[in-house]
Amino acid sequence: MGVMPEEHPATPSERPVVAFFDVDNTLMRGTSVFHVGREAWSHGIIGWRDIALFAWHQRRFIKVGENHEHMGSARERALGLVAGHTENQIRALAENIWDHRIKPRLWPETVALAHEHIAKGHQVWVVSATPVEVGELIARKLGLTGALGTRVEAVDGVYTGRLVGSVLHAEHKAVAARELAESIGADLAASWAYSDSRNDIPLLELVGNRVAVNPDAGLARYAAEKGWPTMRLDHASIKAQQKRVRREAKPVGRGRRD
Repeated sequence: MGVMPEEHPATPSERPVVAFFDVDNTLMRGTSVFHVGREAWSHGIIGWRDIALFAWHQRRFIKVGENHEHMGSARERALGLVAGHTENQIRALAENIWDHRIKPRLWPETVALAHEHIAKGHQVWVVSATPVEVGELIARKLGLTGALGTRVEAVDGVYTGRLVGSVLHAEHKAVAARELAESIGADLAASWAYSDSRNDIPLLELVGNRVAVNPDAGLARYAAEKGWPTMRLDHASIKAQQKRVRREAKPVGRGRRD
């Protein structure tokens, strides 16, 4: 009978370690921007034509995964609908969608996985093309460190509908994540990223530990070629990833930065 190798805890890191989590089909089922649209429709901010388009994008996203052109169009419409409204109004709209639209669609095990990183002393950042107000709401409600998301210009507290920079999608996610990591001196080789989409390959390649979550066909092929771990959105697969984080993730000696 063989002797099992002794496990030695990883040496605590003095540099921050970050876990980046995509939102749509990673932390929650479906696309968060659709629920922004539904809430905006219920408040009379947009009309039937707009909500019908949002619904079409939601059905397509759940069925076949993220498409760069179609999801970009949906997000640009979602961002454009805030034009003329105040920052307080949109934050209130985001608060309204939490209990009845976002919270019931969260994957509890994926949220627990994010908290495994918190327990290791890691910073956990939501990274999504959804409006940053929605990402910040999710991060705050879940007790995570913060959020990177798409920003809309505001003048004197009123949104103009113009983007600040680009929609935080595909390579733009990786750029924003790298800028954050550099600003806090994070150890990217020890950091983690989770996503379902082939469009997030630049984000996944940014860090030393990448996990394809319930991946679309393009990401599934790429992950297989690269030998990346794949996590399915089922209890057993997520529990296995939690154990991997406990076993392999580098702890941060000074705790997470708030």
